[in-house]
Amino acid sequence: MKKIINITANLSVISQETAKTLKLKLESKGFEVTDKLTSKVDLIVCIGGDGSFLRTVHEYNFTSIPIIGINTGHLGFFQEIHPCEIDDFIDSYIKNDYYIQEINPIKSYIYTKNRCIESFAINEIVIKNNLSRTIHLNLSVNNNFIEKFSGDGIIVSTPTGSTAYNYSSGGSIVDPSLKLIQITPLSPINTNAYRSFTSSIILSQHSVVDITPEYRFENSVLIVHDGVEHKYSETTKIIIKSSDIKIKLLRFKNYEFWNKVSEKFL
Repeated sequence: MKKIINITANLSVISQETAKTLKLKLESKGFEVTDKLTSKVDLIVCIGGDGSFLRTVHEYNFTSIPIIGINTGHLGFFQEIHPCEIDDFIDSYIKNDYYIQEINPIKSYIYTKNRCIESFAINEIVIKNNLSRTIHLNLSVNNNFIEKFSGDGIIVSTPTGSTAYNYSSGGSIVDPSLKLIQITPLSPINTNAYRSFTSSIILSQHSVVDITPEYRFENSVLIVHDGVEHKYSETTKIIIKSSDIKIKLLRFKNYEFWNKVSEKFL
């Protein structure tokens, strides 16, 4: 039986050209190629940058089908293959010369006066004020009160997301093989009137983060999941924890996380 491969690509010229080339090469090797996701698909190939990868995972509802990225954008952690390496990728895939890296998204429960919304994120969930004002958040972990935060907001990130918004905001880079949650403050206020942590907090994977907004000027907050903004009115509580979902990344033997870090930041 033919293996079925789903190809998804962003709208850039190089991504569309790469998708056409990949389709022809896969079909010449006996694969069936589709642009639709079904339960019969064996592999998803996402062409673009890390943003394209994140959009694909969200649009595909965090599928358990293995996924690999071809990078036609800036250097990314999810997009492992370059367009010039397509032949090597196909040969390695045929030989089963790869391994599966599993990552756990984080899950949020957003409580308003009328409902509870469940959402997931691979990189991070950010809680901000909707009007670019100082936000006041009561932060608890595992039912233990930690602080009354005042500042621009809070990032709750996964190990995979540690190199994204979390890093640019002063958070720590952590190895994605570790199972943990990281809380990083955004422009925390630390004065006689307001006392907030000024560095990241590292928690175990099993921790439950409870954030309660304290309203002073308006009754809404902005919650950002992997860069996608959602405004919620009358939010009473946000609970964030690791999910049981496993996203399967197809990796090849030459993939090294710390090489990616050095290429991107050093």
